[in-house]
Amino acid sequence: MSFENPSRERIKELLQQTRTIAVVGLSDKPDRTSYMVSQAMQQKGYRIIPVNPGVKTVLGETSYPSLADIDEPVDIVNVFRRSEETVSVAQAVLAMKHKPKAFWLQQGIFNEEAAAVVEAEGIEAIMDRCIKVEDSILQPHK
Repeated sequence: MSFENPSRERIKELLQQTRTIAVVGLSDKPDRTSYMVSQAMQQKGYRIIPVNPGVKTVLGETSYPSLADIDEPVDIVNVFRRSEETVSVAQAVLAMKHKPKAFWLQQGIFNEEAAAVVEAEGIEAIMDRCIKVEDSILQPHK
């Protein structure tokens, strides 16, 4: 059976229930897509937790070297990594202290094996979608 993203209605519901987003691969360079998307989400009221071992702070938030280092609950793990690197990210999600509701691979990122890893543990997978675009379409006035 091939992967299918949740319905738009379910994605809207998920975003409405979301307060905190851990962003794997968040760059501290303002010209990078990960920075622009995360900044826009932060401006809409979401708490962004950067996950990047190469940076100390991004968007005013302390950056964590790995998902396992995050002590607080996270609603969505949003991933800016190459498709072939996402299985190890999915495995890291399972090792988190607090299980997130969703594992979100940004636009252009798709890996059915990674999705299967998290879905087997009851975590929703969303792939090849931009979280900023989805949020703007589904919740324009949050």
